[in-house]
Amino acid sequence: MIVGTLRVRLLLREARTLKDKRQVLRSIKDRLRQAFNVSVAEIEDLDNPRSIVLGIAMVSNETHPLKTGLGEIANALKAHPVTEFVDSEIEIG
Repeated sequence: MIVGTLRVRLLLREARTLKDKRQVLRSIKDRLRQAFNVSVAEIEDLDNPRSIVLGIAMVSNETHPLKTGLGEIANALKAHPVTEFVDSEIEIG
């Protein structure tokens, strides 16, 4: 069993409150779970309404599907209409 993780930082310029952030965050997490069958959690900056840091995990028996899948997730988040993609980091191990 091989586990791949993706750490993504997004900027949410329009959010003024944590409630605004939670609405966007819930939508992103639900969409990623449905489309890619991954585990998603907010892992940092929980009290900052303009910053979203997500931890995304995927399990496979080979590394190639993990790299491909996590890359597709990063690309999907880059194209998100409400958030601005800041950076990402993939770890396979």
